[in-house]
Amino acid sequence: MTQDQTERHVMFVSLMLIVLFAGLMFFVLSTAQANPAPDGAADSATFRTKCAMCHGPDGSGSEVGKSLHVPDLRSPVVQKLPDAQLAQIISDGKGGMPSFKSSLSEDQVHSLVAHIRSLRGKK
Repeated sequence: MTQDQTERHVMFVSLMLIVLFAGLMFFVLSTAQANPAPDGAADSATFRTKCAMCHGPDGSGSEVGKSLHVPDLRSPVVQKLPDAQLAQIISDGKGGMPSFKSSLSEDQVHSLVAHIRSLRGKK
C-alpha cells in the first residue's frame, strides 16, 4: 500500500467512525425524547380523565362534584392529609367516590397524589 492509499484509507475509516458516532447520538437523543421521564403533564392527563368530572379541572369541584359535596382538593383539610392516606382514598374510594385500584397503577395513584399537592394554594 502506498502512502497515498494509506492516507485515503485512514480518511475513509475516520469518516465512517464520525458517521457512526453521529448516527448513534441521533438514536440516543430520539429515544430520550420518545420516552420522557414522568412529568406533570402525565399527572394532569390522568387527573383530567379520572378525577376532574367530580373534582373539577382545578380541584375545586365541578357542578356535579359540588352537588355530591366532594371536598375542594386545594383546601387545607385535604392538603394536610398524609400522602399515604390520599393514596388509600384514591385506591379504595371513600363515601361516594369509587375505587380506582383496578384502573390505576400504583405509580399513577402516587402521581395523582403529587398532582393534588401541586394544587395547594391555587385558589
